[in-house]
Amino acid sequence: MAEGHTAAAGDGAASAYIVARLKLRMIDHCLPLWSAEGWDDKAGGFIDQLDRDGRADRLAPRRVFVQARQIYCYAKAAQMGWYPEGRAIALKGLEHLLAKAKAPDGRPGFVHTLTPDGAVLDPLRDSYDHAFVLLALATVYGLDRDAQIRAEIDAMCHFIDTQLRSPHGGVHEGLPVSMPRRQNPQMHLFEAMIAAFDATHDTVFQNQAGNFFSLFLANLYDKQRQVLGEYFEEDWSKIEPVSVEPGHQAEWAWLLKGFERITGCPTGRYRGELLATALRYRDEATGCLVDEGDANGNIRRHTRRLWPQTEIAKAWIAQAEAGEAGAADEARAALARLERHYLSHSVAGGWHDQFDRDGNSLVATIPASSFYHVLCAVTEAEQVLG
Repeated sequence: MAEGHTAAAGDGAASAYIVARLKLRMIDHCLPLWSAEGWDDKAGGFIDQLDRDGRADRLAPRRVFVQARQIYCYAKAAQMGWYPEGRAIALKGLEHLLAKAKAPDGRPGFVHTLTPDGAVLDPLRDSYDHAFVLLALATVYGLDRDAQIRAEIDAMCHFIDTQLRSPHGGVHEGLPVSMPRRQNPQMHLFEAMIAAFDATHDTVFQNQAGNFFSLFLANLYDKQRQVLGEYFEEDWSKIEPVSVEPGHQAEWAWLLKGFERITGCPTGRYRGELLATALRYRDEATGCLVDEGDANGNIRRHTRRLWPQTEIAKAWIAQAEAGEAGAADEARAALARLERHYLSHSVAGGWHDQFDRDGNSLVATIPASSFYHVLCAVTEAEQVLG
């Protein structure tokens, strides 16, 4: 299926009521779809993907980070007052996650993937997964301040500190340790620590977030070229040629605003540079971010996934929150592109995950993993843009 190529210049008219439209889409379509068809009534847990007609793919393996992301979505929707059932759904999801994925083989930490019936498929302890479990726990804790969930948060942080921490800074990819090192798990642990501080107001999480900010400044971010690298050696030396994912440049810009909010540490310079870098890698026909470039601003992959579009919207939202002129309009225009190209799916509450450079949809399924990106962008938009 090919998408329509509408010039990015038309975003102004489409974006006037975009935040209200996307909020309604979340409440009326996405949240009901993913808690009904997207929940496994028999085995428990969230479905990893729907088919193109919106039916659950019950045979797909269950990735643990996807379970955690769906828990986050329903807890966040409850927190926003959007979806009263969200709290119960999040708690049900968390109960399943803790029962099936936490140390089922007797070793600490969460496994990587489960079979549809809840058995262990891959026992890897993956740092990226643990970041999302921590994000889910923090978001659920923010609803009720439940002491048991706080104990799970503390146990998770102990596991990260004692098992995953690298002597070179940041965390290993997982257990067993593998290479190359990626910035991605570090970024999402940074996000989770900010969320944990927001939920608990415990300075331990502020300090942990500070460690990831230090890693960003010392190793992940190339201040000369103003690019965030993706892949590194064990000691954080760069792997050349550097891979640049514009979606991650944008995501860090948003996260740095969150870090500034909880610490008072100024991050405006880096946000501005990251955002400018992200905008170098755009599809001419749609204005959407492409998937990958190099450090010189050249496009390596012209495909474009859904998630970078939510992240560029969040980066502009962060700049709007900081008072940058024109940023709110840019944020709304980015959300309008997201709506037009990715969320206009025949299944209400579904989305297209990736397009090629000609606008052909490359992924037949509707992956649950994208919901976190979409819902987070819309909640941020409502809080900042109104």
